Amino acid sequence: MSDELLTLFRKTGALLDGHFILRSGLHTREYFQCALLLQHPEIATKVCGWLADKLREFDCDTVISPALGGIIVGQEVGRSLGKRHIFVEKEEGKLVLRRGFQISAGERFIVVEDVVTGGGRVQETIDIVRARGGVVVAVGVIVDRSGKAKPDFGCAFVSLIEMDVETFPANKLPPDLTKIPAVKPGSK
Repeated sequence: MSDELLTLFRKTGALLDGHFILRSGLHTREYFQCALLLQHPEIATKVCGWLADKLREFDCDTVISPALGGIIVGQEVGRSLGKRHIFVEKEEGKLVLRRGFQISAGERFIVVEDVVTGGGRVQETIDIVRARGGVVVAVGVIVDRSGKAKPDFGCAFVSLIEMDVETFPANKLPPDLTKIPAVKPGSK
């Protein structure tokens, strides 16, 4: 599946090469722009169906995702699992639960996202669920690019593809990246 998924990323122009700034502030040469992959409904259904298949073993009531990148993934995984999907979104720089979405005490959740590097938005989502008495049973992502720094979310963590992509602090860029203007293509 990893080879087929990488082929889909390349075919849709969603695997970018250049100089990119991640949400974490780290810099990298490769960037997965899942929006370009998921803009094609038939591909979104297929890829998110693969993720749902890996998550089927975890008993959940609801799928939750961080906006904006995780909304399509959450909707498609929720549909494939036959579960409700809700999302959290940014308000004043942090994720919050809005739009009348409710989390009940004891309700079991799977958190899904498109790409994880440091896992900050996933952890924020988990914290929101737990603060309302919900239980997070698993995290599922299309691309896990955390490498050796794999986050510990306190539950199962599954992905369709794991990549150990080099990242660099802004003050320690390799010479080739200093020659290329940096772009920040992801969520703000």
